[in-house]
Amino acid sequence: MESGKQRKWTLGKVLRSWQLYVLLLPALVWLLLFAYYPMYGLLIAFKDFKGKMGIMGSPWADPIFKHFEAFFSTSIAVNAIWNTVSISLLTLVVGFPVPVVFALLLNQIQNSRIRRSVQTISYAPYFLSTVVIVSIISMLFSANGLVNGLITATGSKEIFFTSLPEWFRPLYIGSSVWQTMGFNAIIYIAALVGISPEYYEAAIVDGATRFQRIMRIDLPLIMPTVILMLILNVGNIMNVGYEKAFLMQNSMNTTVSELISTYVYKVGLQQAQYSFATAVGLFNSVVNFILLLIVNLVSKRFSDISIF
Repeated sequence: MESGKQRKWTLGKVLRSWQLYVLLLPALVWLLLFAYYPMYGLLIAFKDFKGKMGIMGSPWADPIFKHFEAFFSTSIAVNAIWNTVSISLLTLVVGFPVPVVFALLLNQIQNSRIRRSVQTISYAPYFLSTVVIVSIISMLFSANGLVNGLITATGSKEIFFTSLPEWFRPLYIGSSVWQTMGFNAIIYIAALVGISPEYYEAAIVDGATRFQRIMRIDLPLIMPTVILMLILNVGNIMNVGYEKAFLMQNSMNTTVSELISTYVYKVGLQQAQYSFATAVGLFNSVVNFILLLIVNLVSKRFSDISIF
């Protein structure tokens, strides 16, 4: 009886707010078409896919995990996995705190015009294409670039930044931090704007300095947002796009620049080995999903903050 009343009450509530559900409908359609329907293509990872036969018409791989075994049996697989994990972890360790610190510092600027100008300038690089970013790196750090020009002007020997393996990760991570810092800070700036001014007024009355206000008010109140963003970033730790690494890659630095994504692009797509490419992509997604579950569980247990 109670369940029937509850269903009627829920249905009535939905009907009263039908306009909101209509507005939600395009987003649901997009989600179904572009997030769930493509999962059907994961079958390719377990088949010897042939384009003319289609997904269902292509024969199943024998053995079923043949393409996964093919990836892990290659000599480059371990190196590609290590390069992907290391560059993701370094980017996370170096790049994740920067937007938080930048948002905290930006929040201290009292002049709204200056604050808006700095924010606009900071997130502008995010809208530059990967090709432009790599071109900027080349102009600055190539053998005839600006940086080497300054080095040779002081009488020192030029450094081949774009060719030496030891410089690939600093250039990759440094340019990524520069490109994404301002844009990633937007969510923290929004969280800071939502803090009640009463906290600051009370702190000023108590004689708290700006640094103390940052440490005792700003940082603790945006910490839930920071933790949620950290969980989402860890959940994407294996997803390193191939474009930038591929454009920065050359025969001299492949030992550190060959990532899973670049390897899949070369072997799986350029050579039309679609089943192989799908198998590696599925492996990436499964690892990311497991990491997301683990980090979310740890966060929920120790801080009571989680995404689900």
